[in-house]
Amino acid sequence: MSKRESITRYALIIRKLRKNPSTFIEITDYLALESEIQEYNFTISKRTFQRDLDDIRSLYNVDIQYDFSRKVYFINIDDQPEVNDRILEAFDTFNALNITDRLSNHIHFEKRRPAGTENLYGLLHAIRNRLQIKFTYHKFWEEAPSQRIVKPYALKEFNNRWYILAKENEEIVKSFGLDRLTSLEITKKTFEFPKDYNAEESYRYCFGIISPNGEEPQEIILSFTPFQGKYIKTLPIHSTQKVLIDNKEELQISLKLCITHDLVMELLSFGAEMKVIQPQLLVDKITKAHKKAYKQY
Repeated sequence: MSKRESITRYALIIRKLRKNPSTFIEITDYLALESEIQEYNFTISKRTFQRDLDDIRSLYNVDIQYDFSRKVYFINIDDQPEVNDRILEAFDTFNALNITDRLSNHIHFEKRRPAGTENLYGLLHAIRNRLQIKFTYHKFWEEAPSQRIVKPYALKEFNNRWYILAKENEEIVKSFGLDRLTSLEITKKTFEFPKDYNAEESYRYCFGIISPNGEEPQEIILSFTPFQGKYIKTLPIHSTQKVLIDNKEELQISLKLCITHDLVMELLSFGAEMKVIQPQLLVDKITKAHKKAYKQY
């Protein structure tokens, strides 16, 4: 059996179980059907299937378990649902891109510069082992790059960019964009991770990468046109989003967030499709920005 057959079979098993938990018979029936469609032999024994589960766990960090009460196999995502969802999303992308030699004219990639993901593994190693890192960093608003030595706490993703959250000297925790970070060096100098720091908690009421630095979150109410509202319902602005009104005139939602620059820029992108109801501070910021843009013309 070729490696390509095995990898494709792993993908099929994951695809089947993502749709719904299944018995071994249901999985083998599905593999038999795919064998006819793809002209491969995906037929496996129970023993080979168990080896496949080990390989899937090892290669893709996808944990497939057996529910003895229902007698079905299922993908366990309860431990870290966000992480596992992204792993499965990446798995889908990998398998799609794996056939681009045959479908290159049917896939159109966004043309953007690399996001610095080549440093993700090294940064995770430094975070896990509490090792200080050294790198060259080039801010957008400065002409020359600078050397930084920081204590890395966590990684954060926002708007197709990755950031390292770290403390430099004894200042507040800062974010550094990986796309502006070069010459990464993981030092041998260790540091003590603060017991009171939690990245998830720090950004619980934040949209984007800018942390509130002590600012209290506010209740924000936004009104969208019915058409724009369809997008907002399927792709919420933030996890705190709640629907207040949903009718033919508008979609009205509430958010509990700190008012940061990232949030203001996101709301401005909706243009005339959105109106801020409250708080007045945010109303004033959006109004001022629209007036400034209007004067450009």
